[in-house]
Amino acid sequence: MIRPTSIALVHALVLIACRNTEEAAGGPSSSSGASGTSGSSGTSGSSGTSGSSGTSGSSGSSGAPTNPDDGPPAGNPDGACAVPAEAQPEDISKPKTVVGTGTAASCTSDAFVDAVAKGGVITFDCGPAPVTITLTRTAKIVNDTGPKIVIDGGGKVTLSGGRKVRILYQNTCDEAQKFTTSHCQDQDHPQLTVQNLTFVDGTSKGQDDKPEGGGAIFVRGGRFKIVRSRFFGNTCDDTGPDVGGAAVRTLSQSKGDPVFVVQSTFGGKMGLGNRGSNGVGLSSIGVSHTVINSVFGFNEAIGRGANPAKSGTPGGGSGGAIYNDGNTFTLSLCGTKIEDNHANEGGGAIFFVSNDRSGSLVIKDSVLRRNPNDGFSTQGFPGIFVLAKGDPQVSGSTIE
Repeated sequence: MIRPTSIALVHALVLIACRNTEEAAGGPSSSSGASGTSGSSGTSGSSGTSGSSGTSGSSGSSGAPTNPDDGPPAGNPDGACAVPAEAQPEDISKPKTVVGTGTAASCTSDAFVDAVAKGGVITFDCGPAPVTITLTRTAKIVNDTGPKIVIDGGGKVTLSGGRKVRILYQNTCDEAQKFTTSHCQDQDHPQLTVQNLTFVDGTSKGQDDKPEGGGAIFVRGGRFKIVRSRFFGNTCDDTGPDVGGAAVRTLSQSKGDPVFVVQSTFGGKMGLGNRGSNGVGLSSIGVSHTVINSVFGFNEAIGRGANPAKSGTPGGGSGGAIYNDGNTFTLSLCGTKIEDNHANEGGGAIFFVSNDRSGSLVIKDSVLRRNPNDGFSTQGFPGIFVLAKGDPQVSGSTIE
C-alpha cells in the first residue's frame, strides 16, 4: 500500500523547488541541474508498489559486451497511438555521407565519427548482415552542419560505446562545436534525428569535467527526435544528485518544443536495462517529451540520497525510467509500456517535478506496472512521483 507523503517531505520539496526554479532560469550553468531537483531524501515518502525490482536490469561495466541480438525489437507492439507528422522518420533518400563501402570491416569508428562531424543525412552500407560499430571516441555534432542531421541505421546498425565512451554528443552551448547564435540555449538548429539504430554500452562516466549524464546520447540545444531505436546496457555515473540519463540526457530544446520518442525501446528485457544515478532512460531539465508506442523496462536508478543529497550519501536514485524536472514542460505518454524498472529513491517509473507547478503529466493508452521505488511516490499513482499543476491526466491506462 502507498502511504501519503508526510508534511515534512512536502515542505522540503517546496523549498527545493523554489531553489531550482532560480537555477533553471540561470543561463547556461543550469544544464547540470537535471536530476532529482525536487527529490527529497524520501525517508517519509511511500515505499511504492511491490513486484519485480528490475535489479538485474543492466549488465553493468564489466563482463561480455551487450549483444543487441538478444534484445527486444524497437517499440511497443501493442501501442497504437497516432504519430504526428513532425515525429515521423526523416527522409534519407539523399544522404550526405554513406558510412562503409559494402562490408562490415569498412564501417569503422573513425568513418562514423567523421560522418557525424560533417552533418547532413548519414546512412550506412556495411553489408547484408547486422553490424556493431564500437566507437573509440565520441561522435560530436558540429553545430553549423545542419540544419537537419539525420542518422539512420536501417535497422541493422548498432553503435557501441564499448563501455568506455559516450556515443553521440550535441551541444549548442559548447564553443568547441561552434557557436552559431548569441542565444545557444534557445535556437532551432541543429535538428538531430536518430532512427532505426541500436545504442549499446555507451557511458558518460569520466566523460565530463562535471558529471552530466547521457551515456548513449547527450543533447543540449536545437531539436532532437528518436525514432524506432533501441538502448541497451548504457550507463552514466552511479551516484550524484545532478546526474541523469544513462541512455539519453536532453536540455534546452528550442522554443520549448518536445523531444519526440517514437516506437523505441529502452532496456525491455532482464540483463539489457540501462543503469545510472537518476532518470535512466530519459533525463532532462525544462524539456517536454512526447513518448509514443515505446517501451521502458528493467532500467535502474541506483543513486542514493535523492537531491539535495541526504547527509552521508552521494545523492540521486530517482526516476527508474524517466526523470523530468524544471518549470513549464509536459511529459506525454501514449501507447507506451513502462514495466519492471526500479528506483532507490523516488519514482520507480517516472519522477516528474514542475518547480512552479505549471507542468503537466499526461498518460494515455499506456501500461505502467511493477515499477517499485524504495523511497517515495505519489499516493494513488504507483511508481510515479509527481509535482505538477494537478494530478496526472490519465485515460485508457493501467497504473499498478
